[in-house]
Amino acid sequence: MHSIDYEVLNQAAAWLAAGKPCELVTVIKTWGSSPRPEGAIMAMSGDGEVIGSVSGGCIEDDLIARVRAEGITRTKPDLVTYGITADEAHRFGLPCGGTIQLLIEPLAAHDRLQELLGHLAQRKLVMRSVDLETGEATLAPASPEMQLRVTDKSITTIHGPRWRLIIIGAGQLPAFLATIAAGMDYHVTVCDPREEYRAGWQVPGVSVVHAMPDDLVLEMGLDARSAVVALTHDPKLDDLAIMEALRSEAFYVGAIGSRANNAKRRERLKLFDLPDEQIDKLHGPIGLYIGSKTPAEIAISILAELTAVKNGVKIPSAMRVQEAKDSAPVQVDGAGCVI
Repeated sequence: MHSIDYEVLNQAAAWLAAGKPCELVTVIKTWGSSPRPEGAIMAMSGDGEVIGSVSGGCIEDDLIARVRAEGITRTKPDLVTYGITADEAHRFGLPCGGTIQLLIEPLAAHDRLQELLGHLAQRKLVMRSVDLETGEATLAPASPEMQLRVTDKSITTIHGPRWRLIIIGAGQLPAFLATIAAGMDYHVTVCDPREEYRAGWQVPGVSVVHAMPDDLVLEMGLDARSAVVALTHDPKLDDLAIMEALRSEAFYVGAIGSRANNAKRRERLKLFDLPDEQIDKLHGPIGLYIGSKTPAEIAISILAELTAVKNGVKIPSAMRVQEAKDSAPVQVDGAGCVI
């Protein structure tokens, strides 16, 4: 299963290969509230077929209606803005008077989509620059900190492989975490060598890998779009996998357990000659402090912290479970252990 953006680009390439005219629509800028972030994409064929989303429905309906009435008539990229007035914001369903600017790009042989898809299949991070006058696209390697860039002459978007989440453990909490993460478009891999836990696994679309977690972490070759969450409470399973994950480029590594147990884990990691700067990357106790009591709430807490790290949001110390005051209400993990 590929990411939503990959599926959009792949469908656009398929339409082109079949001789169907089509356009690629990208969210370039938003003001106020917006239902879709900058860089979100959709593709639309000349007969009104659509894949992806740029607004949640209303703007898509307007774009589809125009194409069905007029066909695809653009010959070069076009910048279109929706929601400038309050009436337009209400008409197109933009919340709180939001405004959204789109790049509508008629696709042709010089769009480099097939080449881009090839790079993404190899888990490469790529920037694609589109000349606003000619429509010609160029590709170049990108780095994780790069963002969408707009100039008078070109627009550069960043495309990367699907975000991956490795969950160590196949109990009740991992099942909730896997379910929610899959809905957030992560490629989820669950690893548990214990047969008694694998036998009860029932999350559609997410299977359990029978392997030692540290072996799997090494095999998967974690990159800056990978995260690892250890949830077994068993140091024999969690610690070695955490060690290998901390040595990798993974953007997030977290482990469940009490503050005392995570302090002991950090001491054990030092025995493996892990430098302090790598150990400091470990999130443990895991998650944001939201007073969680149930496995589902704990899963939300974990994904909230993971999402903040992924998006570069600085988390206030009062919101970190590991820094919550001792006098704060108890937060427990999915195994009923106090965090």
